[in-house]
Amino acid sequence: MAALVGASLLAGCATTEHTSGMNTGPFKLEEATIASVHRALAAGELTCVQLVQLYLDRIAAYDRKGPSLQSMITVNPKALEQAAELDRRYRADRSSAGPLHCVPIVLKDNFDTADMPTTAGHVSMKNSIPQADAFTVVRMREAGALILGKSNLQEFARGGMSVSGLGGQVRNPYDLTRTAGGSSGGTGAALAANFALLGTGSDTGQSIRSPASASNLVGIRPTRGLVSRAGVIPNSLTQDEIGPITRTVTDAARLLDVMAGYDPADPVTALSSGRMPKSYTHLLAKDALKGARIGVMTTMFGKEARHQEVNKVMEGVIATMQSLGATIVRFDLPEYTKLAGLVSTSRFEARTVMERYFATLGPQAPIRSFADLVATNQSVVQKTLAAELAVVDGMNSVAYKDRTLNREKLKILVAGKMAELKLDAILYPLQRILVVPIDAPDQTERNGTMSNGTGFPAVTFPGGFSTPTANAPIGVPVGAELLGPDYSEDRLLAYAYAYEQAANPRRPPRSTPPLAGEP
Repeated sequence: MAALVGASLLAGCATTEHTSGMNTGPFKLEEATIASVHRALAAGELTCVQLVQLYLDRIAAYDRKGPSLQSMITVNPKALEQAAELDRRYRADRSSAGPLHCVPIVLKDNFDTADMPTTAGHVSMKNSIPQADAFTVVRMREAGALILGKSNLQEFARGGMSVSGLGGQVRNPYDLTRTAGGSSGGTGAALAANFALLGTGSDTGQSIRSPASASNLVGIRPTRGLVSRAGVIPNSLTQDEIGPITRTVTDAARLLDVMAGYDPADPVTALSSGRMPKSYTHLLAKDALKGARIGVMTTMFGKEARHQEVNKVMEGVIATMQSLGATIVRFDLPEYTKLAGLVSTSRFEARTVMERYFATLGPQAPIRSFADLVATNQSVVQKTLAAELAVVDGMNSVAYKDRTLNREKLKILVAGKMAELKLDAILYPLQRILVVPIDAPDQTERNGTMSNGTGFPAVTFPGGFSTPTANAPIGVPVGAELLGPDYSEDRLLAYAYAYEQAANPRRPPRSTPPLAGEP
């Protein structure tokens, strides 16, 4: 379990903070970080109740009103009560404060919470309350976090548009005519709009990294086995991962510190034993890119007119990294394109993992099996769910075994190229085009298979913005992604941090400005 930290760390955050735009003046809610909140609490400028109320006010003003982002499904009805208890404990004994003390977090609404419904966005599950918190939610609460609410998503995380029957269509706060990526688009929009301090997502294809890219955020898809998936409504046994979505690299690292670790309920996490640093912040430094060999995989870039806005931003990222001392190695990997479409296993595993999940729900659950769910015929992804249910014993099929073998081939292919070129990481855009409009048929031209098809970790981070337009007054965010070998999260975060410090690419959206009286 992540060690609890005392008042000395909370008070000392001003000297140990790794983040861009550090402000040691009066507390400011917009773009707040863990460190800035802890400084304000330690100085007596802020209470947990006040912080939570500020975020609740923003949700009330902007989520279903104003720009109507539709990023939230449930707001914790006991949030202020829980904040008051955190304040009481802090006054009584500051040394008991955890590393996420009074950190309001929004969870993608497929993370189990025993005190709020876990719906996956499905109307028939609006009152489905699990019997226990997800493993990672337990860890967050033990670290002092406050679960502010549950965010909207592509229903059951089956797709990238972030629309659900229960929550509606999530809108991108930078361009309200566009999606917020997916499937964790609700978390992305909420964090971009400053509705909470941190957030979580799940990633079967690219569902943490797509919203991070679309909303000018940092997202981590961890190495397979680093973070337990127990208590998260699943898609796949082999492809699913969960991780942080935040506004800064440092906060992503700090949330990963709490989330990572062995859980017997998810046996694959045994692979991470002895493979984690004391903290994922330990390599964060402004000069982290000096001497690094960064491979730019040209296979992942488009060449048509529709790709030019993304390519322009990425060339800026490349130039900045080079100016910070990185050696840039451009290369093509045509074999990747051949294999990338032959590695997805989720369709063969979905029925098995979904039945396992529903078996964990109590007798009062409104939906008790995958078959019951499909029989409601109420899902916005009904065809997908029905097709998954129709796959009987998919994990024993020849096609499944072929795809499992192809995953290993892809992993060896990518690792081999990194070894050949002596690369520390591979850089590419998460999406080759700007995130799609709400009326598009699907979220297209994403590069998530590089990580989900190999199991290698990836960190998506803000690269910059497209050319401003009437709908996007500061432009549409473009996310860059760094991928490395197993358990290289600390190094990838360090490279993203160095870029963040030099380029300062994070900008809050114009559609959700500070409220009157907001600090």
